[in-house]
Amino acid sequence: MPEPAETVDVDFVAPRHLADGGDPAWVTVPLHRACGWSYGHDPLMPRVILSSPDQKALLRLEPDPDGQWWTLTHAPEPDRPAWYASFGARTPVEIIAAFTDALTDPTADPSNARDPLEPLLRAGWSPAYHHYRFASPDGAVRVDIHGTTGTWWVGTSLDDTRPPVWQARFGEHTPGHLITAFTRALADTSPLLRQGNWFSIPAYGTEFITRTPGELPAAQVALRLEDRVRALAARTTGPPPSSPPPRRP
Repeated sequence: MPEPAETVDVDFVAPRHLADGGDPAWVTVPLHRACGWSYGHDPLMPRVILSSPDQKALLRLEPDPDGQWWTLTHAPEPDRPAWYASFGARTPVEIIAAFTDALTDPTADPSNARDPLEPLLRAGWSPAYHHYRFASPDGAVRVDIHGTTGTWWVGTSLDDTRPPVWQARFGEHTPGHLITAFTRALADTSPLLRQGNWFSIPAYGTEFITRTPGELPAAQVALRLEDRVRALAARTTGPPPSSPPPRRP
């Protein structure tokens, strides 16, 4: 009789914007292994620096107690000035990964970008305070778009008396299809899988979140990152060329 498969305890946390940061490897490992980003290794510094293959984009993950932990900068191009995006330490890595996955997607067409607010509106987010601010249905997330510069600010907080749990910021020239990938992941209502210290989540024990304990096969949990790397590495630069039409006799 086969032995039962080993399982591990996990938690499914909703809403995802309050699920805490998660494992940074969800972002950094696929960038390096699937997308060819290079890194400089400095064992004496608590930071990660990744450079895109064309050396135009630079991702810094640096524990900064007074600022954003994740910062992505991109050099200017003929059709776009330099731009940046940054994320706080507790920004769920799955939401950051949606942004970086769109950045590295060889099949992406920036000219087909939809309105980044569309995913929020479809998910029931509503305007609040003024035309450029949107709020999540639970009121925990607010989105501001500067009316003049077009810069974005996204802040998540438990209430107005406490500092934000995390923030995300996008420069005025950040490509719209990347912000759309971010807002789509932010508006997703599916819970996020978490392991480890539950007490690190700021909303622990509050009515803001729902924690659903569960069990998953240990092998499935261990291979989640590998599966993600393989899926991203399998992306192609476009559909295969079509076969030429048969010649008439």
